[in-house]
Amino acid sequence: SIKRTFNGERFISDSELSRVLRISRRTLQDYRSAGILPYYLISGKALYKESDVRQMLEKAYRPLFDNRNLV
Repeated sequence: SIKRTFNGERFISDSELSRVLRISRRTLQDYRSAGILPYYLISGKALYKESDVRQMLEKAYRPLFDNRNLV
């Protein structure tokens, strides 16, 4: 895949991100519409900053419930 960089930031296309996350492009569109994932729309193509994707994933992270602490 081609790594697009601008001003030190790496960008990923809609099709690349859907492949990496194993979700449909329609789901990405839903994330954009809901304001879950920031994006740039250039000539009809959605581009995402890798740092924004990483931040979204970190916000969505839910740690494994550890029942050992209940004893």
